[in-house]
Parts: sequence; structure tokens; C-alpha cells
Amino acid sequence: MPAPVQDDDSQPELAFYNIIDGKPRASKVNEQVIDPRTEDSLWDVPVASAKDLDDAVDAANRAFKTWKLTSQAERQKVLQEIADCLRANKDVLAHIHTKETGKSFPMASVDVEVAALHFEYYKGITLEDDVQYEDDTVKIIGTYVPVGVMAAISPWNFPMILSSVKVVSALVTGNCVIIKPSPFTPYSILKFCELAQSVLPPGVFQALSGGADLGERMTLHPGIHHISFTGTLAVGQRIMQNAAKTLKKVVLELAGNNAAIVCEDAELEKVVPSVAAGCFFHAGQVCVASKRVYVHESLYDKFMELFVEEAKKYSPENILYSPLSNRTNFERAKSFLADSKKNNHEIVIGGETKADEKGFWIPPTIVAKPPEESLLVQEEQFAPIAPVLTWSDEDDVVARANLDNAGLGASLYTPDLDKARRIAQKLESGSVWINRFERPHYGAYFAGWKLSGFGGELGKHGLYNYCQVQCLHFHK
Repeated sequence: MPAPVQDDDSQPELAFYNIIDGKPRASKVNEQVIDPRTEDSLWDVPVASAKDLDDAVDAANRAFKTWKLTSQAERQKVLQEIADCLRANKDVLAHIHTKETGKSFPMASVDVEVAALHFEYYKGITLEDDVQYEDDTVKIIGTYVPVGVMAAISPWNFPMILSSVKVVSALVTGNCVIIKPSPFTPYSILKFCELAQSVLPPGVFQALSGGADLGERMTLHPGIHHISFTGTLAVGQRIMQNAAKTLKKVVLELAGNNAAIVCEDAELEKVVPSVAAGCFFHAGQVCVASKRVYVHESLYDKFMELFVEEAKKYSPENILYSPLSNRTNFERAKSFLADSKKNNHEIVIGGETKADEKGFWIPPTIVAKPPEESLLVQEEQFAPIAPVLTWSDEDDVVARANLDNAGLGASLYTPDLDKARRIAQKLESGSVWINRFERPHYGAYFAGWKLSGFGGELGKHGLYNYCQVQCLHFHK
């Protein structure tokens, strides 16, 4: 186990590399990422070349020949060692994570801890063989075998958490994995992969840094057999098109224009803080954040009064609040504000950015009753801008909630659990949270429906998407 790297605010000793065949590799081409809190440039990060990708794929395919044969007990031992490695280096990983994502240090520390928990959770999950059919003449057993080499393309909002899901799912099922972090947040994943080499055979877990061109090459590479991607719908569609050329397996987590529905019997003193957390935690940069809030018309005025007061608690001083993670998302969020102003929507609080302020900050913003066809309602804003609408008819609000790009998550607030189940099962969403803001749980399958994704991850069920099913026919 490597000794923990000491944290130092200036961090002059930190260097970042692509990790290929168990070894760090520098690049002739380097880039720098911007700290979203200060807009200062961070460390150099290497840009992987086409040769780097070919070398990584070759190493992964060599490693797969032996890694796929390891026992479940051997893999589980490695998972615990990786969890221990993450915790031993939590401070330095959290420091890096803070700089690249704009999160507070406590939030970044939690992200590292959740990544470690993912490895510990899957240490206890096994895909058992099952008897699929038996009679007097034959017994058919289904087994679950690894696919091969997986490319994991991870997002910038929760790099440690969402990357660890892909990595651990690949490793525990006997696959090898090459991860490409977002070019907006490459540092913590490169460092995590570097540290993990102390407990893994070369080529089993590798990391390459780069932009869309690298991702494109990964999705087309014949030596890669599986793609797991979290990101935008347009990129997900492109990946599926590319993967079809070599019939790669794909898992895609895409748009989440998630609806939160507040019923007429909701206890607002309990509900409003939860809705606010769903909308404003990490400045709304959560795949399952509450992107649209539908409040029963009988509660609307009181809800808005309380909701505005809750929104005021989310500020740069709040450790749960963040700047937008990068300039691209910052400019996109400002376009939503501009559209609302252009169309004379009622902005109850927020809505303004400060031109002379450093960092990509947008204040918590509440927009009252924008039209259903407005940009803010129809598209996922991925920012702390919450449209609040009213409803009176259950079937109507369900129909409004069920947009094609809203199949990732939804939340529902009512003390009547029978009603909650009835409404939830009408929602066309892979996950529905009852009386709580939306948060994935590593023990629950997480999958987007319709334009929100293809396949899924997490829970025991998620591992089946990282395997091939092989049927053994034993004739008696």
C-alpha cells in the first residue's frame, strides 16, 4: 500500500500522467484546466496520442487473458485494496478534486469516500451461475463471463463517483478497463489510476487523458469491446452509432430533465428543504437533480414563500454549493437565463451574474410558472435554475412530467405511500424517489429510459451489462 501523499495548497510536486501498461507516460502535448472558483490555470495534463491509445488497448488485451481467469475471491481482495488505497490518499485526491470541480473540500472528500464504498460494496456481490432449464435429458446452466476490454468515458460533475462505478463494475466482472476522464476534470482520475497500479496487474486498469477526438477513437477501436459513457444525448447517440460498426456493447447514461412532483397533502416544512437540495446541491450539476418542480396549485403560494427562503441558503459560503464546473456549462446556463428574460418569465430570486466576479458562479434562481413549452422546462439546464409550475390533475401532471428526455429520475412528495406508488408507476423514469430528493444508491440499478439512456449500472443488476451470458448444455 503506498503511503498517503501529503496535502499542500500549492502542490508544486504534483504531476499527472497517462497510465499505460502499469506505468506513467508523459506526452509531448499538454493542456491545463481552469479552476472554476478562481479561473486560475491548474497543472499540466497530458493529451494522449493515437499511439498511446493503441498501446493501452494492446496492454489491456494482453492483461485480459489472465485477469479474466482470476477467481472471484482474488478480485474481491483487489477491490478492498483499491478502497484502502483511496482512503489512504483521500486528502490529496480531495484537494485535486476541489481544484478541478470547484467543490468544497468537504464535498470532494465525500466523493472520494463514496468511490471507496463502491469498491467495498461490489466486494460482496457475485453473479452466480443459474439453472435455466432442466428435464430428464438436459440441464442448462447460464454463466456470466467478462466481455473483454472496456472504455469508460466519464463526466465532469462527479468524476470520482461516476468513474469508480464504471471501473469497479469492469474489474469485479473480470474485464479490463481504460478510462478517459472529462477534459474539464482529468486530474483526480489520472492520479487515482496511478495510485491503483500498486495493487493491480499491469494493463488491467489504465487511464488516458484527452478530448472528444480521443473518445471518438476509443468508440471506433476494434480492440475495445464495451463502452460505458455518462454525458449528453448528442454524444451518446454518436457513441451508439460508432459502436454499431464493431458491435460493441454499450451503456449510456444521458439526459435527465427530471421532474419533482409535490402533492396536495405534502408537509411543506419537511418537503421544501428536500426540493431545494434537489435543485441547488452542487449548483444543480447532478444528473438526477430536480430540473422541473410541479407543485399542487393549492400549495403553490406557501411553497414559493418557503422555497425562496431555502434558496437563499445556497451561496458560495455553503459547502454544498459550487460554481458551475466549466466555462462551457456556465455560458450555457446564462443562455437559459437570457431566454427567460427575453420571454418575460417571472424570476423570483437570482437570475443575475456579476461580470467582475471571478469564477463561474450563478446564484440560485427560481422562475415562477414559465410556459410548459419554454426552453427552461423542455431542456435540461444543469444549473441552479429552477422552474416552478402548478398542477391540479394527476394524469395531467404525469403527462407533463413524462418528457422524452426525462427518463432518468423523478421525485414525488406525499405522505400517502399508496398514492405515491400509484403515481410513481405512471412515471416513465428508471428511478423514482419518494419523499426525498433524487440520489442514486450503489445498491440500486440505475438506468435511463427513452432519451435518458441505454442499459444501466449500479446494484447487482448493473453487473449483467458488463458480462456475456454463456449457456452450458449438459446432456444426460
